[in-house]
Amino acid sequence: MPSPLRIRVLLAKDMPFGPGKADLLEAIRETGSIAAAGRRMGMSYQRAWDLVSAMNGHFHAPVVAPAKGGARGGGSALTPFGEEVLAAYREIEALAAAAAAERLDWLRRQMALPPG
Repeated sequence: MPSPLRIRVLLAKDMPFGPGKADLLEAIRETGSIAAAGRRMGMSYQRAWDLVSAMNGHFHAPVVAPAKGGARGGGSALTPFGEEVLAAYREIEALAAAAAAERLDWLRRQMALPPG
């Protein structure tokens, strides 16, 4: 079951990082392509590229970089720093879910209808 919490972190003014950007980074890792990651997530290449460009500009090092190779000459890959950023965000999600688990269970038990 996915986490019941959707954590959006405001790292600085106008610099949010949340589940959409984390999912995009994971999709880039899995597909090796910004375009393919965007398609997988139902967004245009331009939107995916804009999000990657913003993330690359907000951090001190890029999170996504061009990758060499492949049948058509390359794609994109998470940098080692991008892997660290993604891991840190996923850890924040897990810590928040663990901290809130008891109260979330209580809220679920108060629902008039079964969750689903």
